[in-house]
Amino acid sequence: MIGFYPADNGIAPICANVLISILRFVQRISAVDVRPQFKFRRFNPVNQRGFTLIEITSVLIIMGVMVSVGIKKFEVVSDSASITALKAGVRELNTRETLEWSKMKLSEDGYTTDLDVFNAVDKNLGPKYFWDPAPSVTSGTLHHTSASVPLNRHESTVSSMGYWD
Repeated sequence: MIGFYPADNGIAPICANVLISILRFVQRISAVDVRPQFKFRRFNPVNQRGFTLIEITSVLIIMGVMVSVGIKKFEVVSDSASITALKAGVRELNTRETLEWSKMKLSEDGYTTDLDVFNAVDKNLGPKYFWDPAPSVTSGTLHHTSASVPLNRHESTVSSMGYWD
């Protein structure tokens, strides 16, 4: 017998308990002898060949339920992964912005303009990221697979670096 601890969370323990209940039900049904009572044959599992229609149907139903739950979980995980990737992309943009601003501050020419900082930043974050519309000095929309986020860019000055939010 399979047991679960109360600390288990999620749908897996519920599906497993339903599966165990259905299997016990199928075992009870398949153990019943439906032949007339005047024939006293004993039920012998060694002579039994193949699976009954009830057993095959119950397995297909269980598999269908498990697949439908798995697909829903996959969609949720996929969406949350895209959102997390977008947050990482914004952090990367801010890091690049800070790096370019710092380079300009430390250079011989010093800080020039916000437009120079913006143009120095590499806005290509990788193959699954894209901008639509293209980023401007003030804003842009960053996309990652199925998710997107509109971003505003705050201008850099002599005393503070620009950032995206």
